[in-house]
Amino acid sequence: MPVIRAHYADILCQLATEQGVTRTELLAAAGIRVSMLSHPENLITVEQFTALCREALARTTHPGLGLEYGRRLKFTTHGSLSQAAISCDTLEQALTVLIKYFRIRFVYMELEFFTEGDDAVVQLRLSHEFEDLYRFNVEVVMASLMDVNQLLFGSRLLDSGVCRLDYPEPAHGALYRALFGDRVSFSAGANQLRFHKQFLDLPISLSNPVTRRVAEAQCEEEMRSLEAATSVSSRVLRLLEAVKGGRLPDLESVARQMQVSSRTLRRQLSREGVRYQALVETIRHRRALELLRRGQLSIDDIADGLGYSDPSNFGRAFRKWEGVSPTAWRARYLRER
Repeated sequence: MPVIRAHYADILCQLATEQGVTRTELLAAAGIRVSMLSHPENLITVEQFTALCREALARTTHPGLGLEYGRRLKFTTHGSLSQAAISCDTLEQALTVLIKYFRIRFVYMELEFFTEGDDAVVQLRLSHEFEDLYRFNVEVVMASLMDVNQLLFGSRLLDSGVCRLDYPEPAHGALYRALFGDRVSFSAGANQLRFHKQFLDLPISLSNPVTRRVAEAQCEEEMRSLEAATSVSSRVLRLLEAVKGGRLPDLESVARQMQVSSRTLRRQLSREGVRYQALVETIRHRRALELLRRGQLSIDDIADGLGYSDPSNFGRAFRKWEGVSPTAWRARYLRER
């Protein structure tokens, strides 16, 4: 079962307490024993942590709880991951390390790093089913990344960069501008921090190859433990989520990526009570909701992008998922946002 370090929960509890929420009641509602937060190396399940996030959101009145929580996740909070990154020679190396091992701290999220034109791009993908925590999680990660930027390079990166978010501006939009300045845009189609790629060669003053090797070895060990605790179906979902656009691969292609035979993969999924096609539909469902929220594509274009040859097939699948048509779902979302 995927886990997360207990000190992340402890920091959130500290913030909620400042907002007038009783720690013991908050933890009890999330199903977490108080003693679990007594040591930073303790682990809680992802289900417990996400339950805690929901309870904190419900019990506090802070409109930008995710932003404030992310600001409190200082670079050193992330242990071996931050140590490995800060010991690199350049920003590009540090980003590569952060992306590679990000999941050992946030197992249900993924960071991507790529260049596009003159820009270097750090992009966040939320690879989990917790739709109600979507904006909260984006706020947490983006605010935390800003702390990394400030620690390593001051204001230089975002002086020529921008923060892009894929949801409409919330009522507390002023809190975003207080953190990111005027260089933040909403309904932008993706969750990204972008800056000029010339900064990728910036040296890191704390570079230390020996420290980096030791810290990366710790990250590798944590990654192996994480993979061992992750179900086969979760690993398949992660591979499917990594596919950028177009049709999703068939079971045989995924089996090759996982270095097993298609028969073995089918048998492993069967043991978990899961069919491969059901995982494909899970990804289609998540992407459909994401694209509908953005409001930039027609229903026919969304159907085509998800791999449906006939929009009516997409409509039938969506009604099975949500109980209403894609058009009705989008209209309701726009009314309620």
